[in-house]
Amino acid sequence: MKASILQALQSLPGAPTGAYPEGVPFAQVLTHGSMSVEVFAPGSNQDGRDRQQPHKQDELYFVHSGRGEIIINGQRFDAGAGDAFFVEAGADHRFENFSRDFVTWVVFYGPQGGEK
Repeated sequence: MKASILQALQSLPGAPTGAYPEGVPFAQVLTHGSMSVEVFAPGSNQDGRDRQQPHKQDELYFVHSGRGEIIINGQRFDAGAGDAFFVEAGADHRFENFSRDFVTWVVFYGPQGGEK
């Protein structure tokens, strides 16, 4: 299997949804079993806000480009190209103060509720 960040970015923003009326800032690029991989570019739509809600699976973020901050359960971290972050299932998290070119890979994996 192969994923192309360039192809995914060309499809962003995606069609509007209730949560993202200005267009969805992420695209799924790979799936296998419980694992799915997305490209997330919160600056790709006009609103430029990260409206994520807690997810049911554990997540890994691999920052591809740009700079910003990630808040995980109230704790703030600088985030830049080359950084990786783990977010456990159900954790409150979002990106803030990100550059327009901020892009991250997101890997969802494991059982609903996260690994223990």
